Amino acid sequence: MLDLALVPRTERSRSAPIVVPLIAVVLTLICGTLLLSLIGKSPAAVVHSFFIQPLSSLNGIGEIILKAGPLILIAQGLAIGYRANVWNIGAEGQLIVGAIAGATLAIIFETSNSVFLLPAMMLAGAAAGAAWAGIAAFLRVRFSASEILTSFMLSSVALQLLYYLVTGPLRDPMGMNFPQSIVFGSAALFDVLIPGTRSNMSIFVGLAATVLAWFFMSRTIHGFRLVVGGMAPDAARYAGYSSARAIWLSLLIGGACAGLAGVGEVAGPLGMLQRNLSPGYGYAAIIVAFLGGLNPIGIVFAALLMALLYVGGDFAVVSAGVPNASATILQGMLLVFYLAASLLFTHRIVRKSVKVAA
Repeated sequence: MLDLALVPRTERSRSAPIVVPLIAVVLTLICGTLLLSLIGKSPAAVVHSFFIQPLSSLNGIGEIILKAGPLILIAQGLAIGYRANVWNIGAEGQLIVGAIAGATLAIIFETSNSVFLLPAMMLAGAAAGAAWAGIAAFLRVRFSASEILTSFMLSSVALQLLYYLVTGPLRDPMGMNFPQSIVFGSAALFDVLIPGTRSNMSIFVGLAATVLAWFFMSRTIHGFRLVVGGMAPDAARYAGYSSARAIWLSLLIGGACAGLAGVGEVAGPLGMLQRNLSPGYGYAAIIVAFLGGLNPIGIVFAALLMALLYVGGDFAVVSAGVPNASATILQGMLLVFYLAASLLFTHRIVRKSVKVAA
C-alpha cells in the first residue's frame, strides 16, 4: 500500500516570499468568484465591486487608507513575535484595551485644547495594550500557559470590559442611553488626510511602525536574537539567549502596536468610544502578517489588499448583492491558501511504501 508523507526541504526557496502570497491571492480570487457564482451572483459584477469599484472613487481610496492603517500597525507588531515563535492571537483584545485607555483620557480632558492630549492618548493606548499582552506573557513564563489560548481568551474579557464601560461609567449622560461615550473634542482627534473622506493621519503611525520594525529586526541585536530564537531555539539557548525575555519582548511589542491601533480608531473615524469598536482588525492582522511573509514591506502591501477586501465587501453587498460575510470568507480563504502554498514550498510530498501485515 502506498502512503504519502511530507518531508522538509533542505533548501529554502528565495522566491517563496513573493510567489506564495501571489498563489494565495490568485486561488482566493478564483475560488471566491466560483463560490459566489454558485449562489447566483455574476462573476463580473463580483470582481468589479470587490476590486474595481473601491479604487474608482476618492471616497473608496480614502476608506482603503483608513482600514489599512490599523492593519499595518497591528501586523507589524505581531510579525515580530511570530518570527520568534511567540504566537499572540489576542491583538483584538489589546486593541480594545488601548482604545479604552486613550478614550478615558479624551473624556477626562474633554474641554482641553492642548496639543499634548492626542500624544498622551497614544502613549496611554500603547501602554495599556502592552500591559494586557503582558498578562499572557506572565502566564507563559511563570506557568508555561500557552500564549495562544491566554491571549485569545483575554480578548473576550476585554470585549466584556468595553461593554460594561460604554453602558456604565463612560457612557455619555446626554446620549439617550446609547452605549457610547461623549464625542471627543478636536484636540483628541487625528487630522483628516484627504478632505471629503474619513482617512486621517493615523496611517503615518502604521508607516512609522513599518520603518521601526524593519530597523529593529534587521539592525539591532535584540531583533537578531528574536530571529535566531525562532529559527533555532536550541542554538539560541546554547548562546545564552533568554527565551523568557523573547516572550516578554514579543508580546509587549505586539500589544503596544495593537493598543496604539485602538487609539487610532477612537481618535479617528469613530471620534468616541462605542461598542462596535473594530470590525476584527486584530484577527485580520494575523492574516496580513503571514500574507506579507512576516516582512515589514510585504505587510504594507498585504494590509492594502486586506483593506481592499474590507471596502470591496461593503461595495459588493450593495451593488452585487453578495452576503455580508463575503469579505470574511475571502479573508479566510487567503489564510488557508497561504498556509497551504507555504507548506508546499517548505516541504515536499513523497510516497513511501507501507507493508501491510498478513
